[in-house]
Amino acid sequence: MREVVLVYLDRSGGLQKFVHDCKKYNDSKQSYAVYRFVISINPSDIAELDATLGNYILHNPLQAAQIFQSVCFVAIKTLSLIEQLQTEAQISILLKPTHLPPLPSYILSLSAYPFNYTSQRFYMSEGIVIAMGTVTKYTQGARFLCTEETCPFSEGRFRCIRVHCPGATESATVRTDFVCSLCSSPLQEDMKFRVLGDKQIVEMIDAKILNALKGYSNDKSHLRIQAFTVFLR
Repeated sequence: MREVVLVYLDRSGGLQKFVHDCKKYNDSKQSYAVYRFVISINPSDIAELDATLGNYILHNPLQAAQIFQSVCFVAIKTLSLIEQLQTEAQISILLKPTHLPPLPSYILSLSAYPFNYTSQRFYMSEGIVIAMGTVTKYTQGARFLCTEETCPFSEGRFRCIRVHCPGATESATVRTDFVCSLCSSPLQEDMKFRVLGDKQIVEMIDAKILNALKGYSNDKSHLRIQAFTVFLR
């Protein structure tokens, strides 16, 4: 599947954009613990190249991103795109599909029952925004060092890093109770390598509420309106 990923990136122009993004990181004077890349993908085109990879991206996007991560790391090292990069774990890949199959199973509707959205895959959702919060910062990645000076993980290498994953809370990336996996000593964040991003909280309601707001309803049952929260990162 790694070969298919490379072929797709080359044909779709994604490889050229990736090289351009790497150049911006390489030319920057700022130090990064994590290098974040947004890769646009067309599930239909990928499925034509390899059906297994296409299905993997649609239903296991977090694991599929790891395949892209591996390909991107090899490309960076082979072409010497980012001199500061040390480990594959420093690369954060966000897969951004151009569209999803027009099938009911890919539509997230909180007015439907039963709620069977336990899988961490892509869904489409349509709604009405009723409230928006201010844009704030969140931690995309951070580096930690062991507080025990004799431990190898106390050195200035990127052996202990935390990367934000979709659906994770802020405390999963940054907090004060992390311990070293080698010696169990407390870890301390190296603040100069923290990578920040923008996030915004949006309150939405299902688009089907428009039928109720017309003043009549064919359904004689009572209606209950429930807003849901969306995190934009």
